[in-house]
Amino acid sequence: MERVLAEALLSQSQDPRGLLRALCVWEPPPSAERVETLRFLLQRLEEQQEGGGGTSAGPAAPLLQEAVREVAAGHLVPLLRSLRARRAGATDGDPSGPRDRRRRVLRAAGGALRSCARLAGGPQLAAGLADEALLDLLGRRPAAGPEEEEARAAPGQRGGLGIEEAVEVLVAVAPCLRPCEDRALLERVARAALAVALGDEENEEPGADEGAAALVAGRLLPAVGRSSAVALRALWDGLVPPEQEAEKEEPESGRWGPVPHEPRVARLLLVLSALAERLLPIPGTGGAWGAPEEEGPEAWRSPRFWRAVQAGLVHTDGLTRKRARYLLQRAVEASAGRGAECSCGARDANEPNLFWWSDKKKEQLLKFWENYILIMETLEGNQIHVIKPVLPKLDSLFDYAVSEEKECWLLHPSWHMCIYKRMFESENKTLTKEGIIHFLELYETKGLPGAPGFSEFIIGPLMEALSESSLYGRSPGHKIGTCSPLGMKLQTFLVTYVSLLSEDVKSSFLLKFIKKMTSRHWCAVPILFLSRALAHIPPCKVLGVEGLLALRDVLQCTMITHQILLRGAAQCYLLQTAMNLIDVEKVSFSDVSNFLMSLRQEESLGRGTTLWTELCDWLRINENYFEEVSSCIGFSGRCSLNVYVQNLVQDYIKSSTMERGNCFMPDWYEAKLVALMILLAADVEEMKNKYSERKKTQNELKAALHPLMDVLMKLGTNVYIPLLKTDRCLQLLLKLLQMCSLKGSLTPDDGVLTLLQNSVMSTTESISEFIVRRLTTNELSTVSDLERCHLYLTMLSELVNLHGKFGRKNSDSIWRFIALLKNASMLHLQNLNSEKEPKLGVQIQKVVSMACLAVVCRIFSQKSDLHLDALDTGILEKFISSFHLNQIMRKPHAEEQNSLFEESSSSQGWGRVVAQYIHDQWLCLSFLLNKYHTLIPAIESEMEPFLHVVPKPVDILQAALEALTILPSDQVVPVFHCMKILVPKLLYSSESLCIESFDMAWKVIYSLSNTQLIFWSNLKAFVQFVFDIGVLTIAARIKGQAYSKIKEIIYKIIEMSTTKTGVLNILISYCCRSWIVPPSADLVLSQDPFSSARDYIELVIESCVFGTVFRRDQRLIQDVHAFIENLGHECAANVVTENTNRDDHYVRVCAIKFLCLLDGSNISHKMFIEDLAIKLLDKDELVSRSRTRYYVNSLQHRVKNRVWQTLLVLFPKFDQNFLDQIIGKIFEAGFINNQASIKYLIEWIIILILHKFPQFLAKFWNCFGYGEEKLKMSICTFLSVLSHLDIIIQNISEMKPVLKQALTVVLQWCFNHNFSVRLYALLALKKIWAMCKTLHVEEFDALTAIIESSLHQVENMHGAGNAKKNWQRIQEHFFFATFHPLKDYSLETIFYTLPRLSELVEDEWITIGKFIKFNDIPIDSEFQWYLSQTELRELKPSDWSQQDIGSNSVEGDNQLEWIDVQKKMIPWKNNVPDLDLDLVFQDRAAKFGKSISRLIVVASLIDKPTNLGGLCRTCEIFGASALVVGSLHYINDKQFQHLSVSAEQWLPLVEVKPLQLVDYLQKKKTEGYTTIGVEQTAKSSDLTEYCFPEKSLLLLGNEREGIPANLIQHLDVCVEIPQHGIIRSLNVHVSGALLIWEYTRQQIIKQRDAK
Repeated sequence: MERVLAEALLSQSQDPRGLLRALCVWEPPPSAERVETLRFLLQRLEEQQEGGGGTSAGPAAPLLQEAVREVAAGHLVPLLRSLRARRAGATDGDPSGPRDRRRRVLRAAGGALRSCARLAGGPQLAAGLADEALLDLLGRRPAAGPEEEEARAAPGQRGGLGIEEAVEVLVAVAPCLRPCEDRALLERVARAALAVALGDEENEEPGADEGAAALVAGRLLPAVGRSSAVALRALWDGLVPPEQEAEKEEPESGRWGPVPHEPRVARLLLVLSALAERLLPIPGTGGAWGAPEEEGPEAWRSPRFWRAVQAGLVHTDGLTRKRARYLLQRAVEASAGRGAECSCGARDANEPNLFWWSDKKKEQLLKFWENYILIMETLEGNQIHVIKPVLPKLDSLFDYAVSEEKECWLLHPSWHMCIYKRMFESENKTLTKEGIIHFLELYETKGLPGAPGFSEFIIGPLMEALSESSLYGRSPGHKIGTCSPLGMKLQTFLVTYVSLLSEDVKSSFLLKFIKKMTSRHWCAVPILFLSRALAHIPPCKVLGVEGLLALRDVLQCTMITHQILLRGAAQCYLLQTAMNLIDVEKVSFSDVSNFLMSLRQEESLGRGTTLWTELCDWLRINENYFEEVSSCIGFSGRCSLNVYVQNLVQDYIKSSTMERGNCFMPDWYEAKLVALMILLAADVEEMKNKYSERKKTQNELKAALHPLMDVLMKLGTNVYIPLLKTDRCLQLLLKLLQMCSLKGSLTPDDGVLTLLQNSVMSTTESISEFIVRRLTTNELSTVSDLERCHLYLTMLSELVNLHGKFGRKNSDSIWRFIALLKNASMLHLQNLNSEKEPKLGVQIQKVVSMACLAVVCRIFSQKSDLHLDALDTGILEKFISSFHLNQIMRKPHAEEQNSLFEESSSSQGWGRVVAQYIHDQWLCLSFLLNKYHTLIPAIESEMEPFLHVVPKPVDILQAALEALTILPSDQVVPVFHCMKILVPKLLYSSESLCIESFDMAWKVIYSLSNTQLIFWSNLKAFVQFVFDIGVLTIAARIKGQAYSKIKEIIYKIIEMSTTKTGVLNILISYCCRSWIVPPSADLVLSQDPFSSARDYIELVIESCVFGTVFRRDQRLIQDVHAFIENLGHECAANVVTENTNRDDHYVRVCAIKFLCLLDGSNISHKMFIEDLAIKLLDKDELVSRSRTRYYVNSLQHRVKNRVWQTLLVLFPKFDQNFLDQIIGKIFEAGFINNQASIKYLIEWIIILILHKFPQFLAKFWNCFGYGEEKLKMSICTFLSVLSHLDIIIQNISEMKPVLKQALTVVLQWCFNHNFSVRLYALLALKKIWAMCKTLHVEEFDALTAIIESSLHQVENMHGAGNAKKNWQRIQEHFFFATFHPLKDYSLETIFYTLPRLSELVEDEWITIGKFIKFNDIPIDSEFQWYLSQTELRELKPSDWSQQDIGSNSVEGDNQLEWIDVQKKMIPWKNNVPDLDLDLVFQDRAAKFGKSISRLIVVASLIDKPTNLGGLCRTCEIFGASALVVGSLHYINDKQFQHLSVSAEQWLPLVEVKPLQLVDYLQKKKTEGYTTIGVEQTAKSSDLTEYCFPEKSLLLLGNEREGIPANLIQHLDVCVEIPQHGIIRSLNVHVSGALLIWEYTRQQIIKQRDAK
């Protein structure tokens, strides 16, 4: 058409110049059609000139050239400038129509300029236009240097071209530039284009100038690249400067990633993709875009090119990854096409090539790269079900990449690392885990040779991926308590990999590995398993001081988590790592001791644990090899551990003689360190002398302790000992005693502890005298002295405890000092209260005295067996009763101080000081109330005789409420203790005050719920106060507001426990112990403490069914906890950490053990049990009604399962009368459609009831008499019960009537239409009939033939169908084959075996070990319900009804490699991603070699975006020439875009309104199109018989109404799709797709026949 138009214009005018001038007359804005006409005319003139005829000859040629130059300079260039101005004035809200018209004008003007440059008669016009456009292009971006700055001064002043217009001009004229004469200009254009496309290196923002870069890469770079080899070389040199070709990559870039900045990689790959057809030419394709083949740069020989491709393959941006895959595929095809040998070496000559090609290995290389690209493309899907079948191909990649002898790599392993990195960074965590495990198995399964870059990859991407906690969860099939599969793989891999490294590489790798563990905030679970893997590396001396410091940093990282057990286990593993990997000749004792101080003795390194023994053994073996010591006093060089410790103690005790008077307390760090090393040295020495006399060990310990004991012996007499020295000595002594008394440290026949205690006993009098003197002589006068006060009092308490253990006759001396301290403290407080003007020293002494009294009271309360009368406690009690509670100590005025520092600190933290004072007051009062609590009457009027001892209870409780508002939350425990005693006394008379105390105390607890350290101790005190047995009993008796408040608090605690594990454990444990354990002798209640249990039965019910559905992260923590606990004594953390029983299972364990202790013969117990059972049945019914259908392992399923487990536990305590009340509800529960686990429990309890009470058999037979509607889902439950009839009739003397009734019932169900019912009935029939034959029941002889025949038939079913399999499986099922309702009646079966066999989620499996381990409620260890007696617990789950599910998939997963996998169609040769989205469709189609069919699909009648989006995708895939829609606005709809997946960018879309369809159809008919409607009409043709013309227009109807009748009249033919179903029509998109494919299929056949 364009050629015809140009010929027509030329034929009408004899003067082309006039025609050109006429066409150039336009008014702004010019129409696109006019400019396109100008372009057609110039192109035709150009063709005539090249052909040597017409206007190109004769004297008219110079005139034409002049006219062409005038068109270019006078009209086209100004036009382009005006386009820039109009674009600058446009807004983002402009409709797409004007933008498309401007683009048409721009492209037409560019094409016209190209023709002008060729018609101009010389290169001047092209060079001038290029030079001007180049200046404008550079003017739109920051200057890259002085040359550019100078070159672009003018354009900004004259309003030059915009970047889009400049690019269009350069695209037009670049092919006209001469390679030799215009070489400099071509190179400038190339540099400018690269500068815009790549952006500034300093500006690394991903979005910077993206539009300009895409425009230059899509339009300009391909044009410049194909213009000449000179231009292409200039572009390549700009990408890879010649001097860099031979240089090595920067070391920071890593061995497998070339470019450090991702935005730079994206731009680089954008440019490379644009130039791919010139840089990577495929022979036979004519270079790029039809240009002749020329010698150019070979990209595949450049390491930088391959590094860029690899970086792109793992880039975060999907489009960049797509470009990298395109470049890789093109490079492979280009290499295969050339067939020549080529290689690209890596940076290191010893490394394998990054890329190489050999025609001899062509098939293997093609297979390798085909699989490689398939894997990378599949990973884009993030769908594990699609990716998993492809993963076996990853194994084949290693087979191609490694030599047959496994000695070297043939292809650089960085390609494999790219695959793993993509998997590691996947959003799908399942895929990430698959990738990690596959990588970790490499050295175990493949036996790979050493690979360059593996170490960097492990420390980089692998460890980053390993930081995700969720990856360490248990896989299906792994038992609770086993190690995480990933953790095991990690351990095996690290051990194997490290063993393959040389010593120097091993040292460097492990140091980097450990440092990486400190480079980020790791969660507890990953750091635990990484530490475990390190600990299992075989011993090797590879780490020095730097490695020890790195391990210490990792230890600090472990302290972040609140999970104490995980924290302790990680510390154990890290210490084992240090012992295995440290080269002792490079570290000193000082380095080791500082490292050990990073461990917490109360969490890991406890004395007496296996870890402590391992450490001692390690020190013993390496004692003489440690680095020389130079810091000890009077010693340097190598020394033994004993010598080091002796010098360490001397160095510690030494203090400066200038240090006198008051000073700040020394830090505890040194005391801990010295105490730790003393004990280690003593135990090492004892280990040496294990088989010799112990005396040597004692001598060494005495030598180490001698400086300390020498100072302690002089404390009481030498007042001139420096204060710092006394503090340090007491700190050291205290730490020694505390470390020896830690859990796990107390071992029988501990010689070290005995010697230490004997030594301390000899210094007791001196220490006590010093402490009492310091505390009572006003020597403590500053805020910092309060820390000393705490030290002295703690030390005094330890001495009292020590004397109590030894029970020596001379222990009276310690009590003498206690009495002195008591009397002096009271005297101080009495005298100081008279002070009017508070001073700092006076106030501090007041706090110290109150603290002393608090400690004295605590000692008295702990030593209740002492004769306290001898200590004259009466005075103390009267003094305490006279306290002014909650007295706020006024902040003192500043006194004159010896130093500004002391003055500034004297009043710091005064609030904490006051809080400590009030806290100590309540401690003293707690002692008093505990002593006289039985004498406090409930009625205030009876209080008078005791006022001299105890203040009024009401006043104290009011003061307690005030104290809760004053004290910080960590100081309120003594107040709770006092309230615990007072509230039971006041609940009758002052209920409102007691309720207020409940509320206030709960607010304190709730405010602490997010803390970890002080929450639990406060919660325990709160529970003991509110749920005191006296409070519960009285509140239940009066049934007032207090009773309601307590129940409200119960539900609040239950709610809190759903988010904070362990809260309900404390409450249920305390209440159950209070109800079941007899009260102490001094606790007098008017009735049995258990009597209140019925009033709070809701607590027991909620505890029996308690257990939330764990979130995945919570389940992970539970699993890791179980794994560590299963390690037992092997992990020291299990020994030294306190077992808090905070697992959610312990709530149910506590409740069940409580119920087991109840006695059915006890009336109160019996009433409680019966109430509990009725309420549990009601709860089951409520859950069933709330949701008639519930999923397996849902919360409803779990609650119902727990209800029936509890009822089974209670069953032995039911009597016949009570069962007669509830048997109906139990049978009714059997009629409900239950999950398998619940069904088994209901059947079990029915069997037990009928066995124990056969009287209920009549009611059982009645269950079979209900209608079929009620029985259709539940009959199998009752048939299962009959399968155990042998158990049921054991207690029946006359069995024949029961057997007869059973046969009668079962036989009618053997012929049921439901297959499952028939199976259950036949199984019951088989067992009942066997019993009949055993008993020789003659009455059944008539039935023998029928029954025998039926059973024989079912036993001998032919074939291998499901019927026969299911019959075999139901007979082998555990409930019918192995389970014995009587012998298996145990807690283990109910709570562990049965849930496991019925395939309940593992959260519901409670092991018998947890029942045994939970000691809060003791049960005899020989309790008969603990262990089942049969082999049931050895079985594996095998539910017959679910056996077929997934069986084929399991077999399929075991295949080494899938026969076929998903592979998306990837048109690699046509895939230059998104570079030319702005091209009109015909240009793009031509560029990609895409065939243009003559099919037009008209969808104007369709109004659903989803259908339009799908049609758009279908049309683009099958190459339709256009899709006609009712409105172009549809393409912006998200639903459309979701279905079209960007197809609208590659397919011409035409807008034709429904009302315009008649005209549009007529127009297309005139163009030769056959109009075809997709509709069922009277004359419609069958699709299978219709032959589509080449030029076909397909009209699709509306989704609901089809094609309107008025449009059918304008159609040439209607085609219908043959149907064989009942539904009237297909979806419109499906219909359209079928016709589009049929058209395409017919055209393909025609083309094939034509060839």
